[in-house]
Amino acid sequence: MEATKPGSAGPTDSAGSGRIVAVLAFGGIVASVMQTLVVPLLGELPSILDTSASNATWVVTVTLLAAAVATPIMGRLGDLYGKRRMLLISTVPLIAGSIVAALSTNLTMMIVGRGLQGMGVGLVPLGISLLRDLVPPEKLGTSIALMSASLGIGGALGLPFASAVADYGSWRVLFWVSAGLSAAIAVLYKVVIPDTERRREDAGGFDYAGAVGLGIGLVALLLAVSKGADWGWGSGTTLGLFAVAVVVLLGWGVWELRTKQPMVDLRTTARPQVLLTNAASVVVGFAMYASSLIVPQLLQLPKETGYGLGQSMMAMGLWMMPGGLMMMIVAPLGGKLTGKQGPKVTLLLGSVVIAIGYGISVFLMGAAWQLTVVMCVITAGVGLAYGAMPALIMGGVPQSETAAANSFNTLMRSIGTSASSAVIGVVLSQMTVTLGGYVLPSEDAFRTGMLIGCGVAVAAALITLTIPYRKAMTPAAPEPGPTQEQAPQAGAAQA
Repeated sequence: MEATKPGSAGPTDSAGSGRIVAVLAFGGIVASVMQTLVVPLLGELPSILDTSASNATWVVTVTLLAAAVATPIMGRLGDLYGKRRMLLISTVPLIAGSIVAALSTNLTMMIVGRGLQGMGVGLVPLGISLLRDLVPPEKLGTSIALMSASLGIGGALGLPFASAVADYGSWRVLFWVSAGLSAAIAVLYKVVIPDTERRREDAGGFDYAGAVGLGIGLVALLLAVSKGADWGWGSGTTLGLFAVAVVVLLGWGVWELRTKQPMVDLRTTARPQVLLTNAASVVVGFAMYASSLIVPQLLQLPKETGYGLGQSMMAMGLWMMPGGLMMMIVAPLGGKLTGKQGPKVTLLLGSVVIAIGYGISVFLMGAAWQLTVVMCVITAGVGLAYGAMPALIMGGVPQSETAAANSFNTLMRSIGTSASSAVIGVVLSQMTVTLGGYVLPSEDAFRTGMLIGCGVAVAAALITLTIPYRKAMTPAAPEPGPTQEQAPQAGAAQA
């Protein structure tokens, strides 16, 4: 076991680490539930909030934007001031946002509440990074895989829960339940997670300019990507936002390279192992989200279309649930594979399995159970891939930067899902049929979307093949921060 620095957490015993992993995974699942919480309500939100359907989509968009901005910031603060402390702080907007949303009487209140909820997604990368400090090396790979997969597990399990409440109860119950779960997480963090971290004496100050620049750039980029289809890809607003994103993010990059205490260490992220893993993360995020956009619509479209399956909202959620359970089953298996063969092999296998899942959809789109099989294969691949990414990232960065690096990786996945939403949205809106006076996506549109998902997953596999991975982990390159004592834990996920 490695030596523990004063004021630094060291690996705990097996029983203690089991409780820590369970609590951190539970927190990640609850935080990720917030992303799909309102999906079953989208059709009713205009009447609930007395607004237009276009404005109601901001209830989803604002959560994405808040998560994208808050995640890297909380990761950096975790490296500076302690990951446990930032975990506890992250539960505050999660609780407050749930309460505000539950009490909402108009669109503005709901947007504020959903934005606060989005800030809680930082629980996942913070939790992953904390595992490196607290879990014994022999359990680290499996623990990281489960924690990383919690993003997908929560999203999949949250859908049937939200659908059931939307069908049989008050929509406000969704948010009161999420407030209670968030409060429970805060208590569990306080009781179970050891308070051993202290502010790093050599940390310097927080990069406020870098945080603001990154936030502005990300908001401009993700707004353009997520709302471009509504505003028009050639509209002045969309093109203007893309221009702002390019200018601000380029300026941010120059600043980060020149400042002594950067928000994101771009020199570290430029290392081939980290850079290519982040590139694969964008592509896997795209592939993961495409199925979440296509399959629910296929399940719910009326049978009169000839390809829709006519399922209710509740039934749709139940047919989707096995996908989330599959991620839960596969995650620890992926951790064991990572321990034996290394995370590069696990990421490659995951990407191939995702491609297979999309590929078999060509033959399995005629019944609800067939789509469930497709989703189970795809989510099995996602579980493998998501569990391997943090191990690759942490194997390429100093231990003092694990939270920031994992948060940046989570951000890359979010950019992938945003791009997926935009691309699949264009496909489904352009390839249409008219039925009973309604314009609906055609069968060819859904098949095209599935083929795009397959192609993107293949691209992820090809990117993974280029990742330069060293089986025997050595301390990351000569620069301040990494020390010999971090090697045993860093290599555990890849041993």
